[in-house]
Amino acid sequence: MRSDRPFQFKSLTYSGLGQGPRVIIMGATHGNEICGTEAIKRVMAELDSGGLRIAAGSVTFVPIVNPLAYQKNERNGDRNLNRNLFPKEDPQDFEDQVANWLCPLLAQHDVLLDLHSFNAAHGEPFVMVGPPNNDGELEPFQHAEKERALARRLGVRRFVTGWMAAYGGGVKRRSRGNAAELETVLRYGVGTTEYMRTTGGYALTLECGQHVDPQAPEVAYRAIMNTLAFLKLIDAPEPEPVPFDEMEALQMVVVHDKQDAGDQFIRSWASFDPVIEGEQIGTRADGTPVVAEFGGRILFPDAKANANSEWYYLTRPNPEFGR
Repeated sequence: MRSDRPFQFKSLTYSGLGQGPRVIIMGATHGNEICGTEAIKRVMAELDSGGLRIAAGSVTFVPIVNPLAYQKNERNGDRNLNRNLFPKEDPQDFEDQVANWLCPLLAQHDVLLDLHSFNAAHGEPFVMVGPPNNDGELEPFQHAEKERALARRLGVRRFVTGWMAAYGGGVKRRSRGNAAELETVLRYGVGTTEYMRTTGGYALTLECGQHVDPQAPEVAYRAIMNTLAFLKLIDAPEPEPVPFDEMEALQMVVVHDKQDAGDQFIRSWASFDPVIEGEQIGTRADGTPVVAEFGGRILFPDAKANANSEWYYLTRPNPEFGR
């Protein structure tokens, strides 16, 4: 593990005089997703100039979570930080070193807003939300009401739930009953928000738009300000929730793997493209059609996926979200 890399980690906390939650807001978890970094710097400048003031609780800003990836202007440094995010006694790569600094920092807070962007050429912003309250083994959680209330006030209308359940279902299918292997691979699905929930807090990932969309930093800035106002860290009117009839709530249901390097999509799919039941999505290497088992939207299609790894997810409407 290299120790000569010229990087350091930076976080800055603003605390109010009143009592309130401890919030952490992060950008550049992936190094080429800089809309959050730009928005965070804008808000910090307002706080430093006195134009904005934290009245209660505290907010910690991490403008650049992964400085190696940020310097490279690429998604990853050595690997994807948003997988297998746990402290490591024997760090093997730069992201392990990030985790050893970041995970204890997350555990000191109550609420996380992680600001991202996406690669697709088009698409509206969306927020990834955690599970309902549950005592299960996969992702136990007890703050769904608070998390979903904040999600509805970030300023976006599309909500996606079910990441760990859908991911975990795919892992179990691949694990062949090996309990140790199953636990190891399930841990691989843990990123910033999943780790935050393990510490007793709640967390949201906001995908603010396409990487270079000039509106993405505006989406991130609005989400930060709405978060600070809704959680009463600043003296500002409470933002209104997006109305239920304007929401699109989607549940990730199933992940389909690329079983062979020769598996191919029949066209270039983008996240949130609609599919109808029975519609052909791709073709296996042996010519077998791959069709949608139900109507919904495709999510995270990866034409460059390796064999025996995630190829695409299918979502369906989630009418119970927030009600």
